Amino acid sequence: MATVGNGRWVRVTGPTALERRLRRVVVVVAALNFGYFFVEFFVALAAGSVALLADSVDFLEDTAVNLLIFVALGWPLARRAVMGKVMALIILVPAAFAGWEAVQHFATPRAPEVVPLVVASLGAIVVNGTAALLLAGVRHHGGSLSRAAFLSARNDVLVNVAVIAMGVVTAWTGSAWPDLVVGCAIILLAFRAAWEVWEISEDERLAAKALAGEPID
Repeated sequence: MATVGNGRWVRVTGPTALERRLRRVVVVVAALNFGYFFVEFFVALAAGSVALLADSVDFLEDTAVNLLIFVALGWPLARRAVMGKVMALIILVPAAFAGWEAVQHFATPRAPEVVPLVVASLGAIVVNGTAALLLAGVRHHGGSLSRAAFLSARNDVLVNVAVIAMGVVTAWTGSAWPDLVVGCAIILLAFRAAWEVWEISEDERLAAKALAGEPID
């Protein structure tokens, strides 16, 4: 219990069981993503893969998303809607990075080394698949924030499968173009995820205005 300015007593409640569960999940997912970023980043540099390098940067994006969920959980609906829009913009960062790397490699294409690329991608599937499974059970409890984390982890598994397929094609053809094509596909996936999160955050903003009795624009 705690007092307010007029001397009345009000009940102060702590986080719910669902909020505590969500916090535990996002901390674990953030740690997994942050740790594997270093693995994939250095393998990508050694293998010379644009797609793998873009995917490694995406692990940092996932780390940021989950840490921000941990911080913002329990905020009012309107503030959470604003943070959801921030999440949508964060999702675009690795897409922009992948696009820049792709542009650099279009001038002088070079086929990546296949074996380290495939091994790193298999590890990424394990990490992202674990993250997606953990987040699947709590994605409806944090609004646009938890939805952003789940969408990102789910899309990352698809990206990792595409990178492995690209490695097989590269080994067969010896061409650098499959690597560049997958890098462009990562950009498209990120744009779609960002748009979905933006729409969810807009729904939260309108819901907050309706609860406050404000006109809906």
